[in-house]
Amino acid sequence: MHSIPRLYPRLASRAGKSRAIALGGGLLLTETVAVSGLGQHLSTRLAGWAKPLAEHDPAKILCDLAIAVAAGGDCLADVGVLRGQPGVYGRVASDPTVSRLISLLGETPDLVEKAVGAAMAVARAKVWGLAGAQAPHANMSIRNPLVIDLDATLITAHSDKDQAAPTFKHGYGFHPLCGFADYGTPGLGEPVAMTLRPGNAGSNTVKDHIQVTNDALNALPVSVSKKILIGLCQVL
Repeated sequence: MHSIPRLYPRLASRAGKSRAIALGGGLLLTETVAVSGLGQHLSTRLAGWAKPLAEHDPAKILCDLAIAVAAGGDCLADVGVLRGQPGVYGRVASDPTVSRLISLLGETPDLVEKAVGAAMAVARAKVWGLAGAQAPHANMSIRNPLVIDLDATLITAHSDKDQAAPTFKHGYGFHPLCGFADYGTPGLGEPVAMTLRPGNAGSNTVKDHIQVTNDALNALPVSVSKKILIGLCQVL
């Protein structure tokens, strides 16, 4: 794989007068992007969607959006909170550039999801490998399998959105089906797959469960494929 520069600046700590930065917690995420190799793999997988003269890597834009969501954002424009810290988050694309990329990716959602999923799978394998004895699959065996919980949940749409529909609880929005790697301790786990569905999608639709199960298995390191238990949860 060809060498791809870091998506985010490399920071160094210095002794001296204290200086504060906004959204400093995002450094954990930018370093995770670098250490896991996610930035490099995502950049490679999404190269086909990059315009010839584009100044912003599609991978960087998607990572910026993810960090903005982690910082409390809930729309594309909220990526603007990163622009005030170029020394931490690098150059952040303008709102129109972000919007154009999302529209472009939306033209071939299946291909994009496959590309992003593949990059995430490689990065996850790297992170779990670095975790050593603390990795979710470190002590995995036939008697102690890694549990993948499948769970559907309702998400409200406060305005008309693509695929949004009435829900069985008389709301309006989406009914995604998710797959989580269960770490064994209550409240701990990792989302590995998600299928976006309209609000009127059934809770026990076999086709959807097969799809999210396959996506979850593809998202995990190859070494765990024969020591997994799939669990079905109740709808939230």
